[in-house]
Amino acid sequence: MLAIARALLLNPKFLILDEPSQGLAPVIVQEVMRTIGRMKGEGMSILLVEQNAHLALQLADRAYVLSDGEVVYDGSAAELGADTERMEHLAGVSHAG
Repeated sequence: MLAIARALLLNPKFLILDEPSQGLAPVIVQEVMRTIGRMKGEGMSILLVEQNAHLALQLADRAYVLSDGEVVYDGSAAELGADTERMEHLAGVSHAG
């Protein structure tokens, strides 16, 4: 969270975030994702690398899924998030829970 705050002090137009939810309590993860959503809403371009696919897809316009260094999905984040079977196959994520 401190790293994000420090980066924002520079007033960037583009921000790269690598696993911003890693190691954070769930309530803090929600706040970080809300903050990322606000930044996006203010016109900032964001490249988000995130293992929590459901959270990332709620924020993203486009999604890319890598497997063994190869792009196995490149398309709409909304379409990927709505396709339960593809999510389970590509990202190993289940909607249960």
